[in-house]
Amino acid sequence: MLSKFLSSENGRGLLMVSPPFLYALLLMAFPLIAIFLFSFWTQDFMTLDTTFTLNNYREIAEKPIYGALLQRSLFVSASVTAVTVLLAFPVAYFLSFHVRPDRKSLWLFLITIPFWTSYLIRVFLWKVILGYNGVINTGLINVGLIDEPLTFILYNVNAVIITLAHAFAPFAILPIFVALEKIDRSLLEASQDLGESKFMTFMRITLPLAMPGVVGAVLIVFIPTIGDYVTPELMGGAGGKLIANMIQTQFLALNNAPLGAALAIVAMLCVTAISLTFVLINRRWLKGRS
Repeated sequence: MLSKFLSSENGRGLLMVSPPFLYALLLMAFPLIAIFLFSFWTQDFMTLDTTFTLNNYREIAEKPIYGALLQRSLFVSASVTAVTVLLAFPVAYFLSFHVRPDRKSLWLFLITIPFWTSYLIRVFLWKVILGYNGVINTGLINVGLIDEPLTFILYNVNAVIITLAHAFAPFAILPIFVALEKIDRSLLEASQDLGESKFMTFMRITLPLAMPGVVGAVLIVFIPTIGDYVTPELMGGAGGKLIANMIQTQFLALNNAPLGAALAIVAMLCVTAISLTFVLINRRWLKGRS
């Protein structure tokens, strides 16, 4: 029976996908299971107590600093996502509808150029641009728009949002571009032939059909930004620390891996709940327009 199934088309397909599936499952599931178990343990410097306890989650609920960091992280991630997607959509739209087909590959090539450099180098470049004596402040002083350097563009949440929005811009442009490329242009022509304006054609046809790409861009940007700790560490200063920085501190500086694991679990649950809510709202919106 087993040999007959394996010789069938479904069996051969299962054999082909099983090794990469098991490999991915091992790499993804094992760390998550380990973090989940750690969150219910306690640690006293080098001594790890594997007794089941909810003390870590109780401490997170009782101490306001963890809730404040989580709220700030969600705010920063939501702001970065909104800024990135809103700026990425016009770029993707221009690339899809107004660039000649033989030049689209060149534009895509140019969009991916930031990936050629290290992420750390790009963060440090933004420090040079936003610094007290950086490019922006020096330029504004030289043209007479300000008398002294601006202090609100570096070592705070604003700097973190600007840097992350730039870093994740290609991740938002590409999925939106792919969704726009799949739109049948004859639908847009038919809409305008029936008397719709370009704006209403965009709202009723282009935007709904591009929503899968927009949703993908939102999730691709929102989920990883809440776990980024490099940019807040280098650009955020004391007022720009996020939950990921606290998790890093618990694991590496305070040697309290269980509490860090519990913070990671809480952050993942919040991100999962928000992401699923966004997807469900988007589905209802699309159904209401269909």
